[in-house]
Amino acid sequence: MLVKVYGSAIHGVSAQTITIEVNSDQGVGYYLVGLPDSAIKESSHRISAALKNVGYKMPGKKITINMAPADLRKEGSAYDLSIAIGILAASEQIKAPNLSEYVIMGELSLDGSLQPIKGVLPIAIKAREEGYKGFILPKQNAKEAAIVNDLEVYGVENIKEVIEFFDKAKPLQKVEIDTRKEFQEKINYFPFDFSEVKGQETAKRAMEVAAAGGHNIILIGPPGSGKTMLAKRIPSILPPLTLKEALETTKIHSVVGKIGAETSLMTVRPFRAPHHTISDVALVGGGSYPQPGEISLAHNGVLFLDEMPEFKRTVLEVMRQPLENREVTISRSKFSVNYPASFMLVASMNPSPSGYFPDDPNNTSSPYEMQRYMNKLSGPLLDRIDIHIEVQKVEFQQLADKRKGENSQTIRARVMNARKIQEERYKNHSINYNAQMGPKEIEQFCCLNDTSLALIKNAMEKLNLSARAYDRILKVARTIADLSQEKQITSVHIAEAIQYRSLDRDFWNV
Repeated sequence: MLVKVYGSAIHGVSAQTITIEVNSDQGVGYYLVGLPDSAIKESSHRISAALKNVGYKMPGKKITINMAPADLRKEGSAYDLSIAIGILAASEQIKAPNLSEYVIMGELSLDGSLQPIKGVLPIAIKAREEGYKGFILPKQNAKEAAIVNDLEVYGVENIKEVIEFFDKAKPLQKVEIDTRKEFQEKINYFPFDFSEVKGQETAKRAMEVAAAGGHNIILIGPPGSGKTMLAKRIPSILPPLTLKEALETTKIHSVVGKIGAETSLMTVRPFRAPHHTISDVALVGGGSYPQPGEISLAHNGVLFLDEMPEFKRTVLEVMRQPLENREVTISRSKFSVNYPASFMLVASMNPSPSGYFPDDPNNTSSPYEMQRYMNKLSGPLLDRIDIHIEVQKVEFQQLADKRKGENSQTIRARVMNARKIQEERYKNHSINYNAQMGPKEIEQFCCLNDTSLALIKNAMEKLNLSARAYDRILKVARTIADLSQEKQITSVHIAEAIQYRSLDRDFWNV
């Protein structure tokens, strides 16, 4: 007897339906075809033990299983449940007249219980698109799948529940989530606040500008000046995720299994802070079976690189293209996958190997050592960072001051007002905020008067800036004007934007 069970495979951050054809025939043997990997090939042992422990058995017949399409490689142990149900139905141990109405996925333990799987959200979205009635999966993943409406989601703990559902029409409990309610309840939760930062008003202003326009920023300062403290608080002033952005972000984290059992939807912008020993593949994604890297996990959020010069140069250089294109393409001989990577880069570094600025009496680094340290960051990479800001050490009077600084909520309100201006400006364009502007948008929306042109021309000549740095200054100036709610960019805005190019100054050419 031939039966068909439906599962799903992850390709990039999308899912593709897999038809699992199980045929029971006269003879002896177990044959699994359709490009399965080792984890799927080993499933026969898990399935056999699981069925025995819940009162069923592997049939003493010839079992042939084909996973179609046969030219697409299948990975992981998530097909255990679908194969097991297919074997029981094909060997007529259970009746399953409505098997074709459901997508079934789950990893089996030897006692028949189910283990969580990865990529649940893309699978649920695909199941709804293709008109399946429901999705049966491990209970630990049920909340994540339930955010997809118009799809019945059933979370189960043991294969026996699934058997009884199909064979005896014993109902399963449907999992339902009020997505919008949960989204709104958690959207404004942040563990850190800018009011906790003492002093550093200039750096806070730079952070506000960066958040308002989605600009990349690097903080340069001695140890203990508050660079990491500032960086950790930047998600609290970014605009809240839209529901569409939340779904996009959740899909990526779902593919790598980063969604907790008690979480259904990511409601705050991700903040990723990889260690400086990270490899280039782990940062941008890839591997034998490609997975999203840290830059994709930071999509719609923040990627924080603490002590940026300590990262391997090859790791930093692979970010250059994703910073421009806001996506990364992983190519293999037989296929390629695209991962979104629209993130805000926040980096920090010391001014020298000793940790101090060149004019600080505590600086013990020679000019050669300082130049070699600065050369760890290439010019093309620094060009892609819109804002370079120096973070000075905090004086005792500021540390001892008991007064609270401006809180994140107040700063966020200004940032959101600036973003609203940008949304209105770009409503007929394929971008959302100033940092995404291309040459056409810069020409259209960053018009300068004669005074501003003279000022930026002088800066270009004195600082020997590249064409890309020129564009970055205009983008930042546009954001500063938006924060001031001014339509025209003035020389004041240009002057402030130029001040945010610290690493382009002769001060660093020691």
